[in-house]
Amino acid sequence: MFRSARVPAAFAGAVAVVLVVAGCSESGGESGEAVAEASPSAASPGESAPDGLEAFYTQQVSWGSCDGYSTDGSPLGDNLDCAKVSVPNDYADPGGAIAQIAISRSRASGAKLGSLLVNPGGPGASGLALASVADGTELGEKFDVIGFDPRGVGASTPAVACLTDPEVDAKRRDDDVDMSPAGIAQTEAENRDYATKCAERTGPDVLAHVGTYDVVRDMDVIRAVLGDAKLNYLGYSYGTRLGSTYAETFPGNVRAMVLDGALDPEQDPTDEVILQAEGFQKAFDAFVADCMRQQDCPLGTDPAQADERFRALVDPLIAKPAATTDPRGLSYTDAITGVQQALYSPNLWGPLRGGLQSLRTGTGDSLLMLADLYEGRADDGSYSNLNDAFNAIRCVDDPPVTDRAKVGEADVRYRQAAPFLDDGRGTGNAPLDVCAFWPVPSTGAPHTVDAPGIPTVVVVSTTEDPATPYQAGVDLAKQMNGALITFRGTQHTVVLDGEACVDHAVIDYFVNLETPPADLTC
Repeated sequence: MFRSARVPAAFAGAVAVVLVVAGCSESGGESGEAVAEASPSAASPGESAPDGLEAFYTQQVSWGSCDGYSTDGSPLGDNLDCAKVSVPNDYADPGGAIAQIAISRSRASGAKLGSLLVNPGGPGASGLALASVADGTELGEKFDVIGFDPRGVGASTPAVACLTDPEVDAKRRDDDVDMSPAGIAQTEAENRDYATKCAERTGPDVLAHVGTYDVVRDMDVIRAVLGDAKLNYLGYSYGTRLGSTYAETFPGNVRAMVLDGALDPEQDPTDEVILQAEGFQKAFDAFVADCMRQQDCPLGTDPAQADERFRALVDPLIAKPAATTDPRGLSYTDAITGVQQALYSPNLWGPLRGGLQSLRTGTGDSLLMLADLYEGRADDGSYSNLNDAFNAIRCVDDPPVTDRAKVGEADVRYRQAAPFLDDGRGTGNAPLDVCAFWPVPSTGAPHTVDAPGIPTVVVVSTTEDPATPYQAGVDLAKQMNGALITFRGTQHTVVLDGEACVDHAVIDYFVNLETPPADLTC
């Protein structure tokens, strides 16, 4: 399953630049010295704090330096402040264990209307750097933009931890393409071992409470301690699920909400994966068309042969990894991961083309760098906990698929939906996913959003979005009786990426509560 997190427009240019994302601009703001702020009157006991949670809703936030907060290599510039907010690990037991949610702030540069909470998706992606997303815009002028690492993620504690850095490297070398009974049994044994390690190294009590239903309770605590009577929220990708679930849980606490790159809460998780595969095939086809307009495209000049030529480049890696300057080499798994990373945005098509050109000559450095970007691996070999958190959250959010016939059918459908990803080794059978062995039960299930009385929500959906297909946004807007903005493009998410038509409508909505024109298409 592909992760669905926002890919910033800053990922442009050569591959070397891809791995050093442009730093946050320094735009004034207060110094890194901690400063205590008075608890907001909006969160006084008996007013907006649920019974038993008054201490959390009325806590003070002490802002300070962001030094030590970045866990994924994302730069947190001097224009950002950071802090931690205390929440119950289990909201049914507020007197029990405590979790700490890391938050960041880019302060409003002008007359402040309130705070705007933002999330990049994943699930499992750190959101601290996203606080800079509105710098230089009217949103950044009128709102304190607040990023956060959801519980279990990044700098929030306790963090999900399943594999050590060497174990992740080893896992990436294991291609798991054997769909024979023996190969399936081996993969399932690895999945079972992974789930066991997660339970041992993180703790079942933590794993049981990292899902969306607990995160939205944290979001309401953050809203209150920031002094906002109602929430302003911008969620990308999986962050749209946080938004729709927050609207269901706290319908009276929503002021304005924009959901970009939507997940459809009604959708069966297996169908979602197949639709993602279709989306990535379309993105690959668009990349191919662009590649063949360039000189010396590594996939040739005939689009009809592009899938076959791509497979000819990557399939040999199953038997022998490509050489890289890094002693790890480029495995088949990492080659596919690197390609998938690049298909999230046309800004990465140039690095992808160069990576495939290098692979044609037996060198895998460029694709390995793209794979490292996706996997959250730093230059020193350390990893963020993105992948572990991704698995922990999705395994709690959705029911596991344990029907082997359904898993085998899904594998067939997946290969049909994305021929460029089909290694030709399908047998009609496939291993059970790691969630089938997860040590704690799931807490969510597909359902229609039920959020009566919420103000108009804005959903933004991109026509050729590879990770969250366009129709999911259409369906979410209908479920929430929201306004839909259609963006014609081939990328994953678009808000505040410099598309004036989209950004003007979104900013006007947040600042002035002006609903975008019906059926706005950009």
